[in-house]
Amino acid sequence: MEQTVTPSTTKGIIISLVLIVIALATYFLNMNSSSWLQYVSYAIFIVGIIWSVNLYGKQIDHNSTFGNYFAHGFKIAAIVTAIMIVYIVIFVYLFPDIRDKAMDAARKSMESKGQMSQEQIKQALGFTQKFFMVFLIAGTLLGYLIFGALASLIGAGITKKNPRPIEIDR
Repeated sequence: MEQTVTPSTTKGIIISLVLIVIALATYFLNMNSSSWLQYVSYAIFIVGIIWSVNLYGKQIDHNSTFGNYFAHGFKIAAIVTAIMIVYIVIFVYLFPDIRDKAMDAARKSMESKGQMSQEQIKQALGFTQKFFMVFLIAGTLLGYLIFGALASLIGAGITKKNPRPIEIDR
């Protein structure tokens, strides 16, 4: 009995939806400034990819190589990254106050460190506000792709590999 393989698109959409629900919950529960929640989201993302690669291995009876497992995991990471970028862009346009909250948090962080003058802080915040969306998209893109690549490597490394050669009838 041959088991059907769950497409990487489906897995990517499911992981993305879980991450979006967490992000919305943290926003509406006013827990945005909790940095530990960001780590929880990345942990869920990483575990989701590792689990997906492992499931893929089981579904194909482990008849694959490290490279194929990594490619499957990275496809999922790319799908999640694309969905999260679209989500973030829509979210910022629907809730523009998130930009103000981020700027206030950045100001407080810079002031608490005491390494910059008020003029330098004002300049830095002005630059950040001007390119806020670019920084947000770039950070999302890099963060998810880097963590996705790491998760794909781990998933491909721990998934059993038993590639069988193709038998050709002569």
